Amino acid sequence: MFRFLKYLPLLFFGFISAQEEAVYSVYFEFDKFSLDDKQAKEVVNFIKNTDSTRIESVQIFGYTDDIGKEAYNFKLSTNRANTIQNKLIENGIKNKIIVTIEGKGRILIDDDIVDNLPEKRSKNRRVDVVLNLKELPKLVLPGFYNMIQKNHVVGDHIYLENILFDKGSSHLTTKAKSELDKVALLCLRYKNIEFEIQGHVCCTPPNQKEAIDKDTKKRQLSTNRAQSVYKYLAFRRVPKNRMTFKGYGNTVPLGKEPEYDRRVELVITKI
Repeated sequence: MFRFLKYLPLLFFGFISAQEEAVYSVYFEFDKFSLDDKQAKEVVNFIKNTDSTRIESVQIFGYTDDIGKEAYNFKLSTNRANTIQNKLIENGIKNKIIVTIEGKGRILIDDDIVDNLPEKRSKNRRVDVVLNLKELPKLVLPGFYNMIQKNHVVGDHIYLENILFDKGSSHLTTKAKSELDKVALLCLRYKNIEFEIQGHVCCTPPNQKEAIDKDTKKRQLSTNRAQSVYKYLAFRRVPKNRMTFKGYGNTVPLGKEPEYDRRVELVITKI
């Protein structure tokens, strides 16, 4: 099943490039790692029907549901990934572009998910075939910055690349606080700027927009991250009436490594 094809913005120093990632999922029966002819044909066609000049690499990740022992599930997920690799090679896909074949074991289901467990588990008995496609040409895109400037317009984004959070956490690191100290000084210098603090998360299941904060045990991690920045800037004497905060969950991924989505951004709302 072809799950999604996404174009992801990468923000660096006022530049943006569009990087595309296509993911195809093959689902397996309980405790099985064999493919039928229809499944094999569909996953091969998924790759062959993609522009070969843009395919940079193929990654294959195997998974299982959360039933059974961890060691057994790890072996089963690896067998599933190997089955897909072998089928691709048998059908003319070059082995050199397959850079990852990995069994990741079982996918745990969050404690607060109790509805439709059999269906959710069936979606976890799968292999994801990930196509990493070559970047489109880079384009200059005004409105993206890595620090607050003197002259902004409403809608400008400030991507704070050093303000990243640990997995499942909304606590500011020492490095993040140091970066926010610089932000606070600029906010006090440019007194007309008002902004929204936007919190983000990574690595949530496809059916979950938001992640759980490991400290509060509540599914509001991106909001908590934005609020942490809000509180720290207020502590550094930035007036609260110039700031708002909001969590955006996993809806705005950067398309880089997952840790880069454990972030906050500032968006100018008034000047």
